[in-house]
Amino acid sequence: MQLLDGTACSQQIRKEIATEVEALITQGKRAPHLAAVLVGDDGASQNYVGMKVRDCEEVGFGSTTIRLDANTTEDELLAKIAELNAYDGIDGFIVQLPLPPQIDENKVILAIDPSKDVDGFCPENVGNLSLGLPTFISATPNGIMELLRRYKVETEGKHCVVLGRSNIVGTPMAVLMSRNTNPGNATVTIAHSRTKNLKEVCLSADILIVAIGKTEFVTADMVKPGAVVIDVGQTRVPDSSRKSGFRNVGDVDFENVKDKCSYITYVTGGVGPMTRASLLQNTLKACQRRSNS
Repeated sequence: MQLLDGTACSQQIRKEIATEVEALITQGKRAPHLAAVLVGDDGASQNYVGMKVRDCEEVGFGSTTIRLDANTTEDELLAKIAELNAYDGIDGFIVQLPLPPQIDENKVILAIDPSKDVDGFCPENVGNLSLGLPTFISATPNGIMELLRRYKVETEGKHCVVLGRSNIVGTPMAVLMSRNTNPGNATVTIAHSRTKNLKEVCLSADILIVAIGKTEFVTADMVKPGAVVIDVGQTRVPDSSRKSGFRNVGDVDFENVKDKCSYITYVTGGVGPMTRASLLQNTLKACQRRSNS
């Protein structure tokens, strides 16, 4: 078993981005600028946005965090998005999900200018992804592809099962893995909670990408010996033995699955750092597009 180390890979990507930022500045251009909108006080969201700010500092990006009260109305958030769309000093921005219940996430995604949608969620970018056109690829799927690429994991002709069908991870992940690219060229099955004979479907996977949102859902009897397992899930569960009072648990029963795998990610230091690195890559791309337009 080899661990797919997202922390190490993301560190290398950040070094590469920092070099490109230095080149932009040498050419007399400004550094990329990423903004994040955080609505409410969800602890995991605050922690994640904080890590994005530190990532920006490391690579030389400018960054802005806009914190809005949990009682912010949908109209107030849409007005803030309109401001960010119009502001030339920001190349890309994200609205951290989840949002409070009074706000329709789909309306928010639709309101973001596609040229600044570095999360890759808006219909134009999703459509371009489906057609194989240049676009901002959703950060988590793109981070997974980069992880497979840098570890030279063979995907061509393999059976890839994507467990989960969300618009953010599962669906774009399936598109990317089926493309005529490297990594890619896999035969892809999208499975979910309603899939019949789910255990057998998972057992057929050479590559199993798990984003179903249920802690330790994938157990050892669902994994083919030698499979590649990518665990996208991360849920905080109470743990009185930890100083923090909680621990992070993935969608895969890591301890019992790991010895069956050729490659596997761990819940921390796996997909998460690669998602953040992909967000930086998209922001750099947005800046370069704007400077060349």
